[in-house]
Amino acid sequence: MAGGCRLVLMLMAVLLTRTRAVPVPRPSKALPDASGCHIGQFKSLSPQELQAFKRAKHSLEESLLQKDYGCHSRLFPRPWDLRQLQVQDRAVALEAELALTLRVLGAVADSSPRDTLDQPLHVLRHIHSRLQACVPAQPTAGPRPRGRLPHWLHRLQEAEKKESPGCLEASVTFNLFRLLTRDLRCVASGDLCV
Repeated sequence: MAGGCRLVLMLMAVLLTRTRAVPVPRPSKALPDASGCHIGQFKSLSPQELQAFKRAKHSLEESLLQKDYGCHSRLFPRPWDLRQLQVQDRAVALEAELALTLRVLGAVADSSPRDTLDQPLHVLRHIHSRLQACVPAQPTAGPRPRGRLPHWLHRLQEAEKKESPGCLEASVTFNLFRLLTRDLRCVASGDLCV
C-alpha cells in the first residue's frame, strides 16, 4: 500500500511539474520575458576584443591630450551605476549610453583615419544590435516613467545638444571601459547584478 501511495505521489508531482502548476526553479535570464534577447553572452569580452578596445582608448586619449576639450560637466559622473536602476530599466539606460558612444566614436572615426577604431566599432555595433532586442518599446502615451531612468536618459540627450564634440569624445573615451566591463556585464547578468 505504501509503495502504491508513493507511486501516485510521484506521478502527481511529474504531472504538476509538466503543467507548471507547481513553481519550478528556472535559470536566471538576463532580462525576464525578453524574447530574442541574447545579451547574456556579453558578460565578458574576449581578450582580443579587450585588447582592441585598449588600443583604441589609448589612441583616443593621445589625441585628446593635443586638444582643448574643456567640458562644462561630467557626462558620466561617478555615481553613474546601473545597479541603482531597476533590472528592467538597466537595458534601456545601457542602450542609450551605447547609442551615444557609437555616434561619438563613429564621428571620430569618420573625421580622421583611425584604423584602431574599426574593430571596437564593429563589436559595439554588434552588442548594440543584440541589446535592442532586450529593450522594451517605450509607450508614446500614458504615465511617464519614474525613478532615475528618465533623468539619465535626459542627461544623455542634452549632452549631445550642449557639449562640444571634443567634450563628448573625452566623456565617451573615459567611460568606455566602464561601459564594457561594468555596465554591459551588469545588464548581461540580469537580476544577479546587485
